Amino acid sequence: MNFELSEEHKMIRDASREFAQELKAGVIQRDEEAKFPTDFVRQMADLGFMGIMTPEAYGGAGMDTLAYVLVLEEIAKIDASAAVIVSAHNSLVLYGLNAFGTEEQKQKYLVPLAKGEKLGAFALSEPEAGSDASSQHTTAEDKGDHYILNGTKNWITNGGHADIYLVIAQTHPEKGHKGINVLIVEKGLPGFTIGPKENKLGIRSSDTHSLLFSDVKVPKENRIGEDGFGFKFAMKTLDGGRIGIAAQALGIAAGAYNLALAYSKERKTFGKPISEHQAIQFKLADMEVDIETARLLTYKAAWTKDQGLPYGKEAAMAKLHASEVAMKHTVEAVQVHGGYGYVKEYHVERLMRDAKITQIYEGTSEIQRLVIAREILR
Repeated sequence: MNFELSEEHKMIRDASREFAQELKAGVIQRDEEAKFPTDFVRQMADLGFMGIMTPEAYGGAGMDTLAYVLVLEEIAKIDASAAVIVSAHNSLVLYGLNAFGTEEQKQKYLVPLAKGEKLGAFALSEPEAGSDASSQHTTAEDKGDHYILNGTKNWITNGGHADIYLVIAQTHPEKGHKGINVLIVEKGLPGFTIGPKENKLGIRSSDTHSLLFSDVKVPKENRIGEDGFGFKFAMKTLDGGRIGIAAQALGIAAGAYNLALAYSKERKTFGKPISEHQAIQFKLADMEVDIETARLLTYKAAWTKDQGLPYGKEAAMAKLHASEVAMKHTVEAVQVHGGYGYVKEYHVERLMRDAKITQIYEGTSEIQRLVIAREILR
């Protein structure tokens, strides 16, 4: 086993770390105003982050999953909202198009998405289809050369700013999950409406919207895969997405730890820095152990995917552990800061709010445990 990053991976990590420092400018204001970081998304496209795993032939950077994880980890240390924009775009949209799309679909949609000229969103969740992804009420009625799309999607990351949406919908209700399809839907189609932006606890500058479809005509050539492939597409896509969320959670936890460590060396009580008090030292030690464990699980999941091996269990383990570490230790980082931790300018309260969603989206912690249990009992 080699735990050393390659020179190429070190370069992408360092470039991401340097860019993340630019994200600090206005991050508190963007959080308060729930303002989408449009200019920074353009910069991330210029750096190749918006198509990092997509082959160069289709406009991407052609790098591996580990490189992608390193980018997300560094960005999430500073701004978890920017990180999830990258994650949803790459894991949930570009991966699926590259893995399962036709050559025509790749040229028309994947290329501009990978170049960062357009932004993507993945529409699976519904008012009654969250953890139970097979319970799709959005319908795609087969009309021969096109589908008629009707229904509502909830909690869609990049929902307001995306140009291209991958929408999961039921075509053959009598077939259950085997009757579900995935359609490429462009913004602006008649009958396609974007609902109001959600006012969220955390990751507030990532825009989250409902999508409403009323008799939206979608050409049949916009279906990805064979008829009924939609549910398998969603499950395969979410496995990779969980690695992205694990990396985001890892970054949030590491960012909070870095702030707590630095503050502990500056803040003095009883005549000495609080880092010299055993109570604080124990907190910092526990943070270091848990974050490094989350890092190893996340990197291993990325490596497993890059080797072409089954990685569903590894992705679920990484996502479960990293998200719980993020929640636990952002709370501890606030505690280390004391009263200052409750103040926005010290950043840790924002990271604590950002951490919670990593236990929920792209499969709750309960779903991750179910996935892991099924794998180990198989």
